[in-house]
Amino acid sequence: MAKQPTQARVRRRERKNITNGIAHVNSTFNNTMITISDVQGNTIAWSSAGTLGFKGSRKSTPFAAQMAAEDAGKKAAEHGVKSIDVEVRGPGSGRESALRALQSVGFSVTSIRDVTPIPHNGCRPRKRRRV
Repeated sequence: MAKQPTQARVRRRERKNITNGIAHVNSTFNNTMITISDVQGNTIAWSSAGTLGFKGSRKSTPFAAQMAAEDAGKKAAEHGVKSIDVEVRGPGSGRESALRALQSVGFSVTSIRDVTPIPHNGCRPRKRRRV
């Protein structure tokens, strides 16, 4: 007898009731990634400029960072997040616009920390651009 085709199981995302969260904004020169986690560090929602369809040099714009922050914020708000601490990392251009977008979604931002790793004279940096 022919084998019956098995249905692909759809894993439904369960709604977590979390009120406080941490928004990790990782802003590089090429992209901006936003991850919203609970206080223990478990990821609730994430988004980046690349996942929203921005390609190439458009990923590094402040507008792309704003859209990524709004997307991650709406996903986290579905899980009940109301207030967030923001940790900003990296030198990119999307830092401030992502922060403003998280506030516009409706989160109350309790603290903003810059956690950019600073080398104590570690690796040699890239050469200076001559324009």
